Amino acid sequence: MLSCAGADRLQTGMRGAFGKPQGLVARVRIGQILLSVRCRNSAVPHVWEALRRAKYKFPGRQKIVQTDKWGFTRFSKEEYTTLKKEGKIIPDGCYAKILNNRGPLRLD
Repeated sequence: MLSCAGADRLQTGMRGAFGKPQGLVARVRIGQILLSVRCRNSAVPHVWEALRRAKYKFPGRQKIVQTDKWGFTRFSKEEYTTLKKEGKIIPDGCYAKILNNRGPLRLD
């Protein structure tokens, strides 16, 4: 709707006034992990800088944390390598399964 001569912008008026969804949101709790990144040790400074720049795109206050875990597993790097050498761990995609001493016996 143009109101006078020389109007260079269009007005939206009451468009979208009935509460129609216009975007996406996520319900995030305090302390919830928003983003996880797995990288090599040589790429850590670049990932750190990328996450530092990306956190300004989110509302609120974000914290960047580097863990000592192996990838997305619950094991530390030293624990993972020792379990891998002993054959007690099975890589399962991004995660890892630990073998327990229960179950059927193997015939080796």
